[in-house]
Amino acid sequence: MQPVDQALRYFKYTREGWQPVQTKVISEADVSLTVNGEIWLSFMCTPADLEALAVGFLYNEQVIRSRAEIAALHVCQSGDNIDVWLNHSVEKPTRWQRTSGCNGGLTHIDAPTPRSTHSIHPAIEPISPETLLACMDQLLQAQEVYREARGIHCSAISDGQRVILQAEDIGRHNTLDKLAGHLVLKPVAVSPFIILTTGRISSEMLTKAAWMGAEVVLSRTSPTTRSIQLADQLGITLIGYARRTQLFVYAHPERLAAWQPFPAVAEARVGGPA
Repeated sequence: MQPVDQALRYFKYTREGWQPVQTKVISEADVSLTVNGEIWLSFMCTPADLEALAVGFLYNEQVIRSRAEIAALHVCQSGDNIDVWLNHSVEKPTRWQRTSGCNGGLTHIDAPTPRSTHSIHPAIEPISPETLLACMDQLLQAQEVYREARGIHCSAISDGQRVILQAEDIGRHNTLDKLAGHLVLKPVAVSPFIILTTGRISSEMLTKAAWMGAEVVLSRTSPTTRSIQLADQLGITLIGYARRTQLFVYAHPERLAAWQPFPAVAEARVGGPA
């Protein structure tokens, strides 16, 4: 298997002059996905949790819906191919759409519709902003590889009290596929279902979160206009810039405790008047 990070020497310049520095740098690997003996695509990824990456990708692409469909799952000894055998035939997609994900994510499906997900206005207790900020602090503490080498994204699933699962990768979209894969391979009940991430929330990130059943998506950085529109349509509370004592709520703030609507909120939504 390939290492997640590698030792490296570089040279640092400051006003005091040059000095050599020993550090660790994140590995970037080209790993192919083979389904039923046919190569589908290659991931540019961090070579860790590769089984979960493959399974989660197939889940988020709606190729599989449960672990029962997987007959065999194997990462080759060199770590450059993930071999997945399903107990049913499946056609390789003929067209892959390039997404805005780091290193160029790929998808062959459209965004989910309200009826195709189970995350529409679930009946959960209101969540306090302080709870969500505490969740983000837990995510930052869970970044094991980041503390060693930097240069990597981290995402996690939380129930509002603790981090249930976490995944790190150079590709922010890969982190969500890895989380989905862990859930498929070893299901766990989570309520409320909160996804935390250090990465930007673009439409493909929101789509993956929706297929996973997320009720709240919380990021350290910004969403895009399309992800805000999708979150609004799918009933997902979308939050950005969750840092220390602040967070920005872009869709469905009614899930937050003590939320008081403002008169012009409906008119200010992305996409125009309600």
